[in-house]
Amino acid sequence: MSQQAGYSPSFKRPAEIMRMRRKRARSDAGVFSSQSGQDSTGSPGQSGSSQACVRPFSPGPLFSNQNRSGGGIKRRNPFANIENTCNPKKKLVIYNDDGNLEARDTIQKSTEKEGEEDMSTKSQRVLAFSARLTEAEKQERQDISTKNCRTFSEDDSLFEEEEEDVKSPLLKSPQAIAPASIAPPVCTEYPADWSLKTRLLFTSSLPLSWAEHPKAQEEALGLSQHCRAQFSTLPHSLQDPKSCSELRCAFQQSLVYWQHPSLPWISLFPRINAERSFTGKSTPWAQDTALQQSLMSEWSVSLSSLYSLLKARLCPYFYICSYQFTVLFRAAGLGGSSSIVALISPTTRGLRVAMKAEGIEFSLPLAEQRRKSREQQNLTVNQGEEEEQEEKEECSELKEGEDDEAGDGENDDEDFSWLKEMGVQDKIKKPDSITIQLRKEGHAVCLDHKPESVVCVEGSHTFTLINFLINCKSLVAAAGSQAGLPPTLLAPVTFRGATMQTLKARSVNVKSQIGSTYQNISSLEITGPILPSSLHTITNLLRPAQKGNFSAALYSHTPTAVMNIHNDKQQCTGGTVDLSGCGLHPASIQQLQQPSSLGKTALTHITMNNFSYTWKN
Repeated sequence: MSQQAGYSPSFKRPAEIMRMRRKRARSDAGVFSSQSGQDSTGSPGQSGSSQACVRPFSPGPLFSNQNRSGGGIKRRNPFANIENTCNPKKKLVIYNDDGNLEARDTIQKSTEKEGEEDMSTKSQRVLAFSARLTEAEKQERQDISTKNCRTFSEDDSLFEEEEEDVKSPLLKSPQAIAPASIAPPVCTEYPADWSLKTRLLFTSSLPLSWAEHPKAQEEALGLSQHCRAQFSTLPHSLQDPKSCSELRCAFQQSLVYWQHPSLPWISLFPRINAERSFTGKSTPWAQDTALQQSLMSEWSVSLSSLYSLLKARLCPYFYICSYQFTVLFRAAGLGGSSSIVALISPTTRGLRVAMKAEGIEFSLPLAEQRRKSREQQNLTVNQGEEEEQEEKEECSELKEGEDDEAGDGENDDEDFSWLKEMGVQDKIKKPDSITIQLRKEGHAVCLDHKPESVVCVEGSHTFTLINFLINCKSLVAAAGSQAGLPPTLLAPVTFRGATMQTLKARSVNVKSQIGSTYQNISSLEITGPILPSSLHTITNLLRPAQKGNFSAALYSHTPTAVMNIHNDKQQCTGGTVDLSGCGLHPASIQQLQQPSSLGKTALTHITMNNFSYTWKN
């Protein structure tokens, strides 16, 4: 018989091994019978017990009687695992159809049963080999008939492994049990993203050239439909998007946004860290105070007009982009809130203190979430009352700022009164009040310019916030390239003093290597201040045009990514606020009404495959 070097545990009862087993049994029986025949002259009573000295197929001493002075030399089992020969006996656990709990109970029972059998085997080593084999076969049939969880040692399961594999149930994971024919759930919508995008890059195997070079009539019709809030209905799938005039008009309609102020030679978005875009550009208002006042007056009128439209639910949302922070105003009914909501990000302690001084009530949602998580950790660890009091004081400082500065000054004087009593107040330098205040407010200051510093204002306090922004001197830069220039206002609908702007779209065809072949990939790049409703409308147009297969890379304006947080204090009870006259597509309104599930992150990738969305944030 051809045999490879070493041992492979994958042998499953081959015919050659079974023949070798029978041949070895007969040869061993013949040797011992001849020896018993020779010894029969001295002890004739032992001739009938020759089979008691037959060696079993497992490693170990001979099953000899007590009259033999010594056992045979222990041989290596050719069917045992060479690497695990010295390890303790392994137990093979097979789960039945009744469940895991029953299987565990059966394991304990079967283990005890095997232990008793091992003890009986050791105590009855004088049994004949045939009797032992018959007993093992009976035990095997009993275990298979009961279908319980069984345990086998290495020695007993050598020649029974094939039969066990055939009759015992297989161990399968839930993924293996689930049928492969079940299709993944179809997701027809992605979560609302309230962050401003600076660039979109769509890719598809189908051409995207239909999106550029519109005809004059198509562009005019798209602009007219945007001003009149008219929307065309497209079929589920388009055979030839380039010849569909309705699709091209709707695409031009989705690129429109409104902005104030508008300077053709300067890009006014983004405004944070945008000094490079202003470098070398003409800024006639920088040294002209009258011109600065005129720009600010017109900006105040536009901001008041936007808030009036928002309050009347004729404008769904708008953005205020300054050189320090960005403000998002949302109408009642959007984002899962039943009232007007304003989000400011990022903020500083000085801005929060100024808002508090004007009577504007606000909250720090992310700071409160962090405080709650810390309180839960403190409860689990059972920390002392002093640490809990410190956490509460820290939260109050983050939320309310510093209200009792005068009182702190008096307390500071009292803290250093002991120096005066000792007569060394002149020799030791006393820290000034500003240093003491900054040290106490270290937790509040550390939030400045971070996502956790986002401020949420709700309800009637948003009107007070509008007045605060109009009169806030720090809203406009006093020096630098943006000095004297009011913040940028962005909205999806027209308002007083606004200028109609369109996003820039450009299509490029490239060859991309997929596997070992090159395929034609079409890309569509859109740049500009991309509003949430514009993103949703563009993706809805690409769905029928690209037959439900495309992907998009989204580039967000970083300070606005945190505006996807949701405040649980006031929730809209669905359908109570009518936003049909806000100028957006009904599908976009339905998406923006849902609370965002992105938290303080923004979407980075959107993929549609067979009309089903997947996304990354």
